[in-house]
Amino acid sequence: MNRFRYFVENQIFGVCARMGEKLNFPASSIRRYFIYATFMTFGSPIIIYLVLAFWMEMRQNWRRHNSPTFWEL
Repeated sequence: MNRFRYFVENQIFGVCARMGEKLNFPASSIRRYFIYATFMTFGSPIIIYLVLAFWMEMRQNWRRHNSPTFWEL
């Protein structure tokens, strides 16, 4: 069970964990409310989640591109 939890928390985009860090709120609570909202609105928050995941990935790639490390030069 811990392996699955690690995979979910660290490998699947990390949107809820990142929001928890920014808001000083437990990521598990954010995930729980996200799941509740998804069921109550028939899946529309999934679109928001995917947009946030895409935005986080693009931002990370943009930062990496603008400040390359020694090995990437």
